[in-house]
Formats: sequence, structure tokens, C-alpha cells
Amino acid sequence: MSTFKPTAALLTLSLGAIASAPALADDIHYNQISLRAEASQEVPRDLMIVTLYTEAQNTDAAKLAAEITTSMNKAIGQAKSVKEVTLRQGNRNSYPIYDNKTQKITGWRERAELRLESTDFAALSKLTGDLMQTLKMGSMQFTVANATRKTSEDALLKDAVNAFKARAQLATDALGGKGYKIVNLNLNTNGYPQPYMRSAMMMKAGAPAMDSAPTPEVEAGTSEVSMSADGVIEVQMQ
Repeated sequence: MSTFKPTAALLTLSLGAIASAPALADDIHYNQISLRAEASQEVPRDLMIVTLYTEAQNTDAAKLAAEITTSMNKAIGQAKSVKEVTLRQGNRNSYPIYDNKTQKITGWRERAELRLESTDFAALSKLTGDLMQTLKMGSMQFTVANATRKTSEDALLKDAVNAFKARAQLATDALGGKGYKIVNLNLNTNGYPQPYMRSAMMMKAGAPAMDSAPTPEVEAGTSEVSMSADGVIEVQMQ
């Protein structure tokens, strides 16, 4: 009995050491390579955004507010009649006007904005020209619509993964490996810039006189969008 117990303890210890060996081996990785691949495409800026505004001043703040409200309500009603256009009210600000010498309030100035969005450039251009009879142009910009963005990202994801796999195979062949496995892979989309701003209004050639409603000429262009695939592969050697 006295010699049996130590032998059992030694056997148990040996088995424990053997059982831990695979775990230690799993923590060691060989022939790992970091790779990067990228896919890109031109995406149309298919969303037009126009900001119009009205601005006025008056010594009576209440009368000024009523004037601005009347002007905006008329424009909103006109915009709502064009179903292809999405209407969003923008900022509205009112601030006092001071006398330079006495620093007393001598009047008020107020500005209200109307933001219009559409993928139908013709419809929004026509509406913009009509509304400019009473409102002023704040800005015109073009960007990528959400639906178009999602479609392009889905396509780029497949292209980026395929490009990464092709580069991984190239690296494996160069090292003389018989295969590889992907350890990790990160995908990142790049290239959706800030909306393209139009600095000035361009009117169609031969547009009618200014007492009628000229229609802005638009050219949105495209944006180059890319998706990168950054990852690590483990090459299996011969």
C-alpha cells in the first residue's frame, strides 16, 4: 500500500501534462502573413439636396415672425404638391439688431430655411426655379442616396473578399505552401465624401427672362467608393 500511492500520484501528473500539450500547441501559430486588398467602383451622386431661405427684418418682432411664417407656409404648400420631392424644414433663427452707438435694440432680423431632397433631378430643379420667385438659394448639393450606398457596399464586399482571397493564394504560392486559412479579416468602406456643393446657380441655355421661373441646370457626377479587406492568413507549409 505504501508504494502504490506515489505511483498513482505520478501517473496522474503525467496524464495531466500530456493532456495540456495540445492546448499549448494551439497557442502557437506559424507562417502568419498580414495582407490587404481593395475593390472600388464609381457610384453616381443620385440624391439632389436644395436649401432655400427667406430673410427679412422689422422693428416689430411679432410682425416679422408673421411675415416669415406666411412666406414659408406658401413655399411649403407649393413644395408638397410635387410628390417626387421630400420636404424637410431647415433652421429658423431670429436675432436682434443693435444701434452702433447706444447698443439698444432697434429691430429684428429673422431667417427661415426650407430643405428639399429628391432623386428626380428634373422635378426638384423645376420646383427650385418656381420657389426662387419668392425665396433665395442657400445651397445646392449632390450625394449618394442611402439605397444606392447599400447596393454598392454589398457589391464591393464580395469584390473585396475575392480580391483578398486571390492575394492570399498568391502569397501562399510564393512561399511554397500547400494551402492557407484566414485567421481574421476586417472590411472597411471608404470614399463616401461630403456632399458635392454647387457654388453657384447655372441656368439652362436659352432660359426665359428673370421675371419667369428659370430652372437650375444640374450635373451631379460620381464618387469613387472603395472597400478594403485587411486580414491575417496562416500558410500551411509542405
